[in-house]
Amino acid sequence: MSTEFHSEHSSASAPKIIVAIDGPAGAGKSTIARHLARHFGLLNLETGAMYRAFALKALRAALSLDESSALERLAGETIIHLVPTSGENRVFLDGEDVTGELRNAAVTDAASRVSVFPVIRAWMVRLQQQMGSAGGVVMEGRDIGTVVFPHADVKIFLDAAPEVRGMRRFEQMGAHTERQPDEVILELRERDKRDRNRADSPLKPAEDAVVLDSTDMTLAEAVKVAERLVEARLA
Repeated sequence: MSTEFHSEHSSASAPKIIVAIDGPAGAGKSTIARHLARHFGLLNLETGAMYRAFALKALRAALSLDESSALERLAGETIIHLVPTSGENRVFLDGEDVTGELRNAAVTDAASRVSVFPVIRAWMVRLQQQMGSAGGVVMEGRDIGTVVFPHADVKIFLDAAPEVRGMRRFEQMGAHTERQPDEVILELRERDKRDRNRADSPLKPAEDAVVLDSTDMTLAEAVKVAERLVEARLA
């Protein structure tokens, strides 16, 4: 495929380590990755944003999300540009800033559906490996420690009970959603099922990953644990 993915590194002096954070939807991966990137001067590469940007394009093109050949053709004419900022990454799809559209529920669901196809995942993995090959990155996703960077310096599998993740996601939505907590939790359970049971790169902890279950922790407490894990590796 001829698809491009550009990124801009924020610090040439960043430690050249690779931190892999995997886990299910709503576990807090983005929060922890952003903190670690700021704290240690690393580039935060949110791979979920890649899938969501591509899914957004597929939705706009009214393509079937269950047919891989059309999605593969679309990928071949897609350019995604990632620009890290002091907050979240800005994501550009074919030159358009689509950051504000990527957390839409329909886009999130579509991303989970297109990611089950091996040809799409293989394409994304190649791009992710190119982005992180020089080190100095925090990369979060579903298969970073198992597939993308199996030799990452730090591997964290972040998890929490579906009910806890669902309530966190619901609270993030605030007044901008008409859905009920039970609906959000059900959507997470369905996504978990797709992610954990797909034939290609199923969601699971790497054998040498530290499993961080934040069910009974605040996200701030989970952030501190992750920070100590990276500090130990740098030491």
